[in-house]
Amino acid sequence: MKNLLVFTLIMLFVTSCKQENSQKEMVSENQLIAKAKEIHNKVITLDTHCDINVKNFTDSINYTHDLSSQITLPKMRKGGLDVAWFIVYTGQDSLTPAGFEKAYEIAMSKFEAIHKLTKDIAPDQIELALTSDDVRSIHKKGKKVAMIGIENGYPMGTDINNVKKFYDLGARYMSLSHNGHSQLCDSNTGEADGVWLHNGVSDLGKEVIAAMNKYGMMIDVSHPSKESMRQMIELTKAPIIASHSSARALCNHSRNLDDEQLQWLKENGGVVQTVAFSSYLNTEKFEKRNKKEVEIAKQIADSMGVTWLEREEVMKLSTEEKEKYYDFLGTMAAIRRTKVKKMDNLPPAVDVVDFVNHIDYMVEKIGIDHVGISSDFDGGGGIEGWSDASETFNVTLELVKRGYSESAIEKLWSGNLLRVLDKVQEVAEEIQKTS
Repeated sequence: MKNLLVFTLIMLFVTSCKQENSQKEMVSENQLIAKAKEIHNKVITLDTHCDINVKNFTDSINYTHDLSSQITLPKMRKGGLDVAWFIVYTGQDSLTPAGFEKAYEIAMSKFEAIHKLTKDIAPDQIELALTSDDVRSIHKKGKKVAMIGIENGYPMGTDINNVKKFYDLGARYMSLSHNGHSQLCDSNTGEADGVWLHNGVSDLGKEVIAAMNKYGMMIDVSHPSKESMRQMIELTKAPIIASHSSARALCNHSRNLDDEQLQWLKENGGVVQTVAFSSYLNTEKFEKRNKKEVEIAKQIADSMGVTWLEREEVMKLSTEEKEKYYDFLGTMAAIRRTKVKKMDNLPPAVDVVDFVNHIDYMVEKIGIDHVGISSDFDGGGGIEGWSDASETFNVTLELVKRGYSESAIEKLWSGNLLRVLDKVQEVAEEIQKTS
């Protein structure tokens, strides 16, 4: 009887301790969330890479509605995403006048779509910013901020005047290539077969870099080859950015930056915008999960009457055919996201923890002043926990959990990128004064 009483007292003590620890953990978690919310609401959150589909910029279908796309105004409001860089993207096609002309038309349609959103569809909700001062003043009004980046300089063709034309339309960064060598520079995709077109930057590309410096457009090195990046840093008079890349040391993909490239970027004074793109963050987790998700995607494609294409097949399509196929991929991805959320027993997805691991690594390597954040939403990006703009807060929460201060989080979310934009525009003013 005595032993039973002792045992009961011990169990009561143990249970009490467990409950007390559980309550402490709950309080601690609640405190972290409260702190993260406070910081998230105070800092300007900025995402440097959000692809668009012009079909979502009409009077009847647009970003004021909660569409299936990863970026919309309702999703931005729900997740507390303040600034979205909308992307004027064109796929790589033949280096011919006909190819350039078609790409130019696509690029102009995307410029027009972004302007339509900010001027006609929802000027009361979102405005276009051209400078860091614009960003801050629009944000103070309680509106969302749109900015414009160009992914692939291919649509400018061989007309150097298009740099100024695109700048005047609001473009504040441009990459000189995408998936395939352009007329301006080699792409990272050359690593696959070792075939290069320019061995870096072409003569025309060098002129474009000078023009970008002159007008105040940031040079984006996320898609160009490593040698192209090296030459761009030698040529530029202003800091550069990698608008959506992560750390190659953690995930060996040619779209990521290796330690040497990160060091170049630091010395240049630029910033790398860590990207929430599964296959650039954790190869092992991505491949296991992707096998299942591709099976689901093929089923969806079949139900839509679309022939599923592998990456190599997509690259062989014309610009127009690529645009059509990418439209399908966007629709399919939204359907798949919904299906996957209802499924059990899938391999774990690449998530916010994997994403912030890359931020940690690059901050450790090159310092807090040279790292930022991007999603590549509606262009293949999105991870577990940050699958669309409505979940943006989860990134801040993970940063708080890792011990990042408010000032550090402000730099990661927008401070560093806006600093580089300021410097690029300052350099442009100096060049224009002396030219």
